[in-house]
Amino acid sequence: MVKFATNPGMETNKSYTILAGTNKGLVEVDLAVDGEPKFTHVHFKGFSVTMIYRDTRNNRWWAGIKHRHWGQKLHYSDDLGATWQEAKIPTYSGYLLPDGNKAMLRDIWCLCQGGTDHPDRLWMGTDPGGLFRSDDNGNSFRLVESLWDHPSRREENQWFGAGSDYPFIHSIVLDPGDSDHLYVAVSCAGVFESKDCGNSWIPRNKGLIAAYLPNPNAEVGHDPHHLLMHKENTDVLWQQNHCGIFHSKNAGLTWDHVSAKKGVPDYGFCLVIDDHDPAKAWVIPAESDECRIAPGLRLQVYQTLDYGGSWEEVSTGLPLKNTFDIVLRQAFARKGNLMVFGTVNGNLYYSEGNEIRWQTISTTLTKVNTITIVD
Repeated sequence: MVKFATNPGMETNKSYTILAGTNKGLVEVDLAVDGEPKFTHVHFKGFSVTMIYRDTRNNRWWAGIKHRHWGQKLHYSDDLGATWQEAKIPTYSGYLLPDGNKAMLRDIWCLCQGGTDHPDRLWMGTDPGGLFRSDDNGNSFRLVESLWDHPSRREENQWFGAGSDYPFIHSIVLDPGDSDHLYVAVSCAGVFESKDCGNSWIPRNKGLIAAYLPNPNAEVGHDPHHLLMHKENTDVLWQQNHCGIFHSKNAGLTWDHVSAKKGVPDYGFCLVIDDHDPAKAWVIPAESDECRIAPGLRLQVYQTLDYGGSWEEVSTGLPLKNTFDIVLRQAFARKGNLMVFGTVNGNLYYSEGNEIRWQTISTTLTKVNTITIVD
């Protein structure tokens, strides 16, 4: 353990709760200025926690739990984790996959609140590539058939698995100024936009590269690894893609490839962006889809301050030799000036303040699947 050392730009008298979903439970850590990180609780001990989401409208915590024998489960807490209730999971009953097999829920990848003007609406992304919507705060979910039946899903090389047998929806971003406007990211298919609350969908992949397809510039068939919308300038979107880092300044109409020219950073899974400045982003690279290890066996973080025009390594405090760690798409989080990430080897790090300097919270966890910061 290390002290939460003073760092320029740090918010004084500030405390945070870090929720780390691991392969063996949901680890809760309290992090306070001038104190030591404190492990306060392990929820769902022994079970794989694959999704964590905090609904800021009502402060409800949601957890997706993957049981080896019982499959996917969904739980929520309305008292900051003191108690948990099991929710009804969505069902694919009666729906078929394009190959004719019965669709079955395999994983819950993500949740997204549906806007302050719809306090009981939630969106859920799943494997096998289905988007669900709830209008009763998660008491029930229904499949969004307009995306499930999108014509592109029936075409060869347009919707397919990437590290999974079937496509999956891992990112949902909602326009804070328009609750009918949202994007989803599908691996593999690409980014889709709806402006009518999910009644219709338009692919938004112009400028992306799918190097693994016969036509790298195909309209559908791309592999975004993580998608984010800037909170204040909602025309700005960022994504870490299988084929590089991209951003859009025109609400996804076109994408610009902004990976570093020397190749690092380029491939990876995770991405965070600044709350106020849309030009600032941070990534943690991995070495190729074949290897999936830290590039050069160095755990590295890179930042750009100019929309990817240039990249700078900001890895002070991290192990820079003999490390095989990588960071999964949901396991890197930023809130204010605090950044936290967890690795597949169970290491947990944070940096707080304008000067990026990483400190270790733990080296003894199991694989970290997801990180959420609560203030």
